[in-house]
Amino acid sequence: MHRVAVLFEFNSLNGGEHSLLTALDQLSAEPFEFVALAPVDGRLAEALQQRGIQHVPLSLRDQAGNRLPRAQVCERIKDAIKDVSPNVVHANSLSMGRLTGAIANQLEPHCVAHLRDILKLSRTAIEDLNQNSVLLAVSQATRTFHIEQGMRAERVRVLHNGVDCDRFRPRNRTGSLQRELGLPNDSFLVATIGQIGLRKGQDVLAEAAVLAADRLANVHYLVIGERLSWKAESIEFEQALIDRFNTSGLGGRLHRLGYRSDIDRLMNEVDLLVHPAHQEPLGRVLLEAAASGLPIIATAVGGTEEILCNGESARLVPPADPPSLSAAIVELHGAAAKRLRYAVAARKRVETAFNAQGAARELAAVWSEIVS
Repeated sequence: MHRVAVLFEFNSLNGGEHSLLTALDQLSAEPFEFVALAPVDGRLAEALQQRGIQHVPLSLRDQAGNRLPRAQVCERIKDAIKDVSPNVVHANSLSMGRLTGAIANQLEPHCVAHLRDILKLSRTAIEDLNQNSVLLAVSQATRTFHIEQGMRAERVRVLHNGVDCDRFRPRNRTGSLQRELGLPNDSFLVATIGQIGLRKGQDVLAEAAVLAADRLANVHYLVIGERLSWKAESIEFEQALIDRFNTSGLGGRLHRLGYRSDIDRLMNEVDLLVHPAHQEPLGRVLLEAAASGLPIIATAVGGTEEILCNGESARLVPPADPPSLSAAIVELHGAAAKRLRYAVAARKRVETAFNAQGAARELAAVWSEIVS
């Protein structure tokens, strides 16, 4: 039995956490046991408890929520790892991978780090990350970006995230979401799902909605997700998003649903997913929407084109281009047959290339290789 310690920095449940937990769900019969080193409470802690995964509290922040000094953080991580005696250490984010790399030469187990972001990094950060035994990029686009920054190519492998195609699957609409929101049965529901912030491009959707307002009188826009950052610019971004709908007369057609744990159900209740991200290493929401049979409009950035093909399984548009996004929404709003064709092709794509079982097997093979 191989013991794998998985390191999480935050207590939230976003794409990276969902992706790793989905893989662990598929590995219950494998020769691994897992221990999570993560903040003591929050949605992540609840998800670990529901799965019966051992959870050792690990806090890297002070009472005000600020990251502790680097030397103190490294000591906490090193001590926690030594206490649980794993065969493998798996850092589930780029930032945690930098920390495991910084102490890798002081640890007995090999360290694996997930690269789930496309971010410009300092030379020191690259050097830290390069000390991990394996670096797992969630897309070829992510791998290429980081190698060009100086990461060691022989250590960076592509491991696409997987999606549970049984949980996320096509189902008949029940109308429950329209009833929840008090909307007419003929309402056309456009959803965008993800953390509220500049990188996800919800402001571009707002501008696209304004441009198409006269042609899409029955369209309602659902913003699903929450703002996690308390930085002033993040707060201002969220408020500006709301203000844009209100000042354009579309306030009644904007519905903010916040964090939802029933995304699998919601995807069967809406007509279209719009993902206007400025950058996206490999959007988990795209995998879930494709598996659910939900037609997709997305920006052609990062790893998105590794999942979807424009005009075949989705409508892809340039980033930061409200007119193109608006035209795509208008186009698919009036083309039910095309929406269905895209949805069927996208579902077939994720079933064959992005299913959870396959992704979990690949991850298990990496862990087995480095402990052999």
